[in-house]
This record gives sequence, structure tokens and C-alpha cells, in this order.
Amino acid sequence: MSKDTPETLSRRRLLVGAGALGAWNALPHAAWAALPTQLEYGPAQAFSFDDLIARARTLAGQAYAPSPALSRDVLERIDYDAHGKLRYKSEFALFARGPGSFPVTFFHLGRYFQTPVHMHLLEASGRQAREILYNPAYFDMPADSPARELAAGAGFAGFRFQESRLGGAEAQKQLPWQKNDWVAFLGASYFRAIGDLYQYGLSARGVALDVAQAGKPEEFPAFTHFWFLPPSGKSGDHTVTVYALLDGPSISGAYRFDLRRDLGKNGAVLMEIDCALFLRRDVARLGIAPLTSMYWFSETDKSSAVDWRPEVHDSDGLALWTGSGERIWRPLNNPKRTMASAFADRTPRGFGLLQRDRDFDHYLDGVAYDRRPSLWVEPLGDWGAGSVQLIEIPTDDEIHDNIVAMWVPQAEAKAGSSHRLKYRLHWRADEPAAPRAALAHCVATRLGHGGEPGKPRPRGVRKFVVEFLGGPLSQLPWGVKPEAVLSASRGTFGNVFCEAVPNGVPGHWRAAFDLTVNGQEPVDMRLYLRQAGQTLSETWLYQYHPV
Repeated sequence: MSKDTPETLSRRRLLVGAGALGAWNALPHAAWAALPTQLEYGPAQAFSFDDLIARARTLAGQAYAPSPALSRDVLERIDYDAHGKLRYKSEFALFARGPGSFPVTFFHLGRYFQTPVHMHLLEASGRQAREILYNPAYFDMPADSPARELAAGAGFAGFRFQESRLGGAEAQKQLPWQKNDWVAFLGASYFRAIGDLYQYGLSARGVALDVAQAGKPEEFPAFTHFWFLPPSGKSGDHTVTVYALLDGPSISGAYRFDLRRDLGKNGAVLMEIDCALFLRRDVARLGIAPLTSMYWFSETDKSSAVDWRPEVHDSDGLALWTGSGERIWRPLNNPKRTMASAFADRTPRGFGLLQRDRDFDHYLDGVAYDRRPSLWVEPLGDWGAGSVQLIEIPTDDEIHDNIVAMWVPQAEAKAGSSHRLKYRLHWRADEPAAPRAALAHCVATRLGHGGEPGKPRPRGVRKFVVEFLGGPLSQLPWGVKPEAVLSASRGTFGNVFCEAVPNGVPGHWRAAFDLTVNGQEPVDMRLYLRQAGQTLSETWLYQYHPV
């Protein structure tokens, strides 16, 4: 999936697609409220979301035309270290002096972000736009920086919304470790946000094309243009609106993002997304609302002495809330070979990559894996038939994003077809309350040698211990035990039992069992707890890879 190898996606080496938007007819100058005079702007142009959708549809009917290339020699010399020294000056931040509390700053182009992205400021009505023209004067840069060789108007790499530090009660309460920026769009169609624990982690994408598709390289279309609507200025309105054009060899699309930063107790980030996608070429695996994360190892399965830390991951499981109402938890794996799992559904209620383990002592380092956000996708409207697909790619380090989760429609993605979808992204510590309120949720999956302690351990037998917490388990009468309901794609079970975890925490139970299986093909298992016919827990799914 990376630029160099199709099966790994490096955080530092995102393959960035290319694209261009043809010039729209310029309009006469209009009154622009609170126009930041320090920035340079192009002529006024007409804008509406309907027109942007029409433009994306028109692009899909034409041959793909990458944007004119900038000097590759210059961009290659803006390497990781040189790029880190390019700091956008706060005096050029968009919306820093107008209403609202979320200034916009821009990222510079460089070796790992070579596609020029064009930024546009909308007037308050949203009917006209002016391009913000790149100027190296917007950035602090060393005197010998190769970035000085880029011409004015070259474009930017991306942008981020920041929380104002000009004052205010919330700014005064900001803790030293909290992020000043709360959402960032950078590289192809990637974007990410912090949650209520004030930490970046996994990423979302506009769309995913042919991830881990045999015989086809993954394609990375790019957001090539963004339009920013000025904040409303209304007290308590913490929503900002951004429009985007997506383009790539196989697809084009138009997006509206309504981004909300909760400045209250919750502190989460909420995004409502309206997108229209148009296929230019056939796509074998079309990923809608794709999420990209990293899972190296956890307490479930860790090679001896692979790393000094107990766990390293941005996410530890995939959660599903199906159209039929079933809640599912699927712990992540770092497999020996790329694996694709599909969970067929119709009208899904939601899915997400979550970080459930919040214990610092399970990570022990200073990069805050215990505070990485979970990301939940809430479909708005009927998405029809399809499947949530999980791609797990081998990795031997934490620098590679090796996990992708996405919705794949059942209908084939053929050239000339289109999709109009709306959904909501929840960036927060946990999935929203509705999917987890009624049932106990899985909090740990543990593996070991099968058999009984103190007796010879049989070969080829693996023991599993799965822990559940909360929900109806907290109301079980004394002496009443839940029942473990088990099934597997192959193999046999033995030594099955349930017991309360002896830590004094109400509603904390574990189910244990042995699995005997021959061969090395993966085994898909399913487990949930019930009592007297009542379902007590979400369903635990696990893909075991025998060794």
C-alpha cells in the first residue's frame, strides 16, 4: 500500500494521487467580509455544492488529467527534516481575526506530499470563492531551505484547524499536553482528528480503491481543492464547513464536511460528510468511509522480546453494529500474510476501529497510545446491501499503517456508476453510547497453551480466555453464571467454562475454552454470553492463525 510496496502504508510515505480542477469563469469583484488582507487571492469565482458535484461528474466523463508537475528535484530535497522546519506563520492564519475560534493554517509541499492542493476562501454567503495563492512568505523557513526555490502560486500540501490561543475560558483551561490543532487534512484523501483525550491516532480517508486486491495496485485519489466557509460568528457555534474536490485515475468526487469541535466536557470531534462519487474506471473493491490504523502487537499475541513495550497499536479492534441489531467485537491481528475479512450486512447501523485498552501501564511509552481516539462511522440513510471489510496487513514496526476497515457496496463499481452517501464520523474515546449501552462489551482476548494447569499440555491445543464487562452482567444474581455460546469454522472445543474475574469489579466475567485444530488455515470463531435465553454480551469474533 505504500509508494514502494503495495502491501504496506507508511505514515511518512503516503502515495499521493494527483488531479486538477479546470479554471472556472471569474466573476466581478464582490464585497468580502473580514477578508484577511495579509494573504494573496485570485479572482472571484462562482461556487455552490451543486456545481461542485456537477464538476466532479464532468471530470469522471473525461480522461484523467494529473495536475501540472512541480519541480520534482526541489520537492525531493524537502525531506522529512527539511519539511519539519517549515512553519506556517500565525499572522497568516485564516479566520484568526474574524468570528469563530478555529484558525486555519496550511502545510507546505515536500518529498512526501508532492501533489499541489489548492485552497479557496468562500464569502459569507458561500456563493463566491477566491483561491488563496501560495507565497513562501507565509512560512518560516531557513535561509538554505530548498522550499525557497518553489514559485509563488505553487499550492499547499494540506491544512489544519487549530484552537485559538488568543484567550477565552476554554483556552485558559488547556492542559500542557493537549493539542492546539484538532483536525488535519494531509496526503491524498487522508484526514484525522483528535478525540476527547486530545491525541491524534488513526486516520480516515475520502475513499479507498482496491485495497489488498490481488493483481491490482491500490490507487490513492487525492483531494485537490478545498473551499472554506467563514464561521457564522454565532455564540456557541463550534462547527466549520469545508468543501472538497476529489480526483484520481479511476474516480472523482465532491464532498461537504461539517466539522464540529465539542469544547465542553465531552471534547469529541464530530464530522458530518455528504459525498457524491463518480467512477471513471471499473474498481474491484470500492471502500466507502474507509478507516486506516496501525496494529503491531498487544497482550493477545506478542512474539517474545520483539519490543520492550507490552503493547503497540493505534486501535485494538473492529466494532460492528449490524442492520439486524447485533453488536460485534473483532480483535485485530498482525497476520503472517495479508488477510481480507468481509462481514455481510444490509443497512448497517455503524462500525468503527476502536482503542478500548486505556491503561497506560499496558503501553509504558511516551507517545500516548492509551489516548489514541476511536473512530466510529454512523451511516445516515439506507446504505443498502454490502459488507464491512477488514484488511489486515503484516507489519514488523509501528511506522506502518496496516489496518483498513471500510464499507464495500454489494453492487459492482463499474465505470459510469455513481454513489451519493452521507455519514457521520465520531472521533472519541469510545463508540457512541447507543451501540454499547445494552450489552457487556469485550475488554480482553488472551491466548495460551491448552490443557489444565499442573498436567501435561496436549500438543496442537490452544487456550482462549475472553473477558467481558458491564451491561446485564452487572445485574446477575449471586450464584448465577452466564453460558458461553461458541462456534468455529473448524476444530473442536473443550474445557469450556465461565467465571467472574476475581478482581472485585462488578459485571467483569471471562469465558475460557480450548480449541483443538489441525493444519494452518485460519479459524474463524464466534462467542457470546447468555443466561436463560437472554443475550448478555456483544458477539466476540476472532480469526485464529494456527502455528
